[in-house]
Amino acid sequence: MKRALPSMLLAGVFLLLVGGGCGGDSDSAPQWSPAATGSDLPFAPRTYAIHRAAAPIDVDGRLVEADWAAAPWTADFVDIRGPDAPTPRYRTRAKMLWDDEALYVAAQLEEPNVWGTLTQRDTVVYYDDDFEVFIDPTGTTHNYYEVEVNALETVWDLMLLSPYRDGGPAIDAWDVRGIKVAVHVDGTLNDPSDTDEGWTVEMRLPWSALEEAAPEGRPPQAGDQWRLNFSRVDWPLTVQNGRYKKDLDTTKAHPESNWVWSPQGVIDMHRPERWGIVQFVDAPAGTDTVNVQVPPTARIKWALRRLYYRQRQYHDSTGHYASSLSALDAADVKIQGRPFTPTLQTTQSMYEITALGARGTTVHIRSDGKTWTSTE
Repeated sequence: MKRALPSMLLAGVFLLLVGGGCGGDSDSAPQWSPAATGSDLPFAPRTYAIHRAAAPIDVDGRLVEADWAAAPWTADFVDIRGPDAPTPRYRTRAKMLWDDEALYVAAQLEEPNVWGTLTQRDTVVYYDDDFEVFIDPTGTTHNYYEVEVNALETVWDLMLLSPYRDGGPAIDAWDVRGIKVAVHVDGTLNDPSDTDEGWTVEMRLPWSALEEAAPEGRPPQAGDQWRLNFSRVDWPLTVQNGRYKKDLDTTKAHPESNWVWSPQGVIDMHRPERWGIVQFVDAPAGTDTVNVQVPPTARIKWALRRLYYRQRQYHDSTGHYASSLSALDAADVKIQGRPFTPTLQTTQSMYEITALGARGTTVHIRSDGKTWTSTE
């Protein structure tokens, strides 16, 4: 039985403002800070075609099946902030497969010092070096999953009803029921006396758990696209009394390194609008090449997201949301190759911005950050 997901409904009477708006904001607009939101990084989510597994996958961390050999690796991970940040010290890459029962994820992490300390399920695993999977089945940026694992195969899995910036909450009690995780260490775990090659992660994530927040409450079908990202946390180490110890620079807000598949623009994985786009393909790996396209709706959502960022900055500066698009300088938010004429509706405490989408649809974003598409 699927658990009911909470919904937030906008209520009350709206003030409707079309296009650039009719004014009404006495406060001057703040200076927009794209760097603070990461919106200065161009919208270019990475893409991946997930092929079907033709034979059963034995989750043992070794990736010996023919399907794994045929599945392509993702592009190498980059710094979470984007290409202008330092190149990661060690290589990380991932690959995926699917069948009627589950999503399969594999990752290869180059690492000369494989270590881990945490062994309790649902502890904060990223306090160790870890590998993380983030999945937003609907692309709304709400009701998404996070799964983390360290080299000791300790799992932290949770569901977030919305990103932390929008109030969360994170549901730690939620589990990927039936999850299987295995780690293979190419070297020796927690032994500073030698140099390791790295570690490999393999996961089986059943649809019976992932379908909970999926479109129509079902597993994906061929052609469906989900938003997804991977992250790797890597801590600086020293050796003390023959044991690894974190070597922290306490002058840094983030002494750890954060490496990801699709860059976020800022050090924050909980910005699902930045995650990559994966598409489910019926053909087995190695038999068909699929070029995954970023759909027009995703670009419209990104333009609306930029206005959402400005509304947040406006609210931080004035104590209330702008009631006109002109107060947000919305005219300078554009989509290459298509018109973008948003509409703003406000109440005293909330807002919703909409824009025309593809094939007669309407794309929405509201003050709690949720985005969606309607056909009415």
